[in-house]
Amino acid sequence: MNRLILVRHGESSGNRDRIFATSPHDLPLTELGYRQATEVAKRIGELFRPKLIVTSVYLRASETARVIAGALGLPIEVEPQLKEREIGSHRGRSYDSFLTESDYDPQQPWAWKPHGGESFVEVRARVAPVLDRLAAAHPDRDVVVVSHGGVMTALWAHVAGSWDNAHSAPNCGMVLIEHGPEGYAKPQVL
Repeated sequence: MNRLILVRHGESSGNRDRIFATSPHDLPLTELGYRQATEVAKRIGELFRPKLIVTSVYLRASETARVIAGALGLPIEVEPQLKEREIGSHRGRSYDSFLTESDYDPQQPWAWKPHGGESFVEVRARVAPVLDRLAAAHPDRDVVVVSHGGVMTALWAHVAGSWDNAHSAPNCGMVLIEHGPEGYAKPQVL
């Protein structure tokens, strides 16, 4: 059995200000974000024995991965498909801006797609094969996967088989996904 330790990146200025980034690929961590990454590295070292870190290409995730890798002496692999959900026309707007969209359905938020962006369903289709590939490639290893809130929500839905109660992790929040011969176990919030 392997364990995939999903970690959301540390706080960025967009998270702090609750604004979708206008340039999401190069948004850095805040000072708090670096402290969060240091703390999560310590916790991972206490709970697991990972052999590898896989990270999103986006700066806030790769910087979080770099802090964890430095603390634990681990190699890093970059996985471009782990990038955050493309929010399209909502770049630069508040996190709550989608609530005013006429086609947004609060009963099915995963289905809503911003103009020029992705729905959570599309994010799931993009990132689920990455998780499946990592689970298959590392059957007896712990692997840390550093990504984003939307990616982690989509991965939760993939593993659980449902969007109901899909967890949205806070900055440097962790979710454990165990995988064995019978497939995935229920995701666990750490």
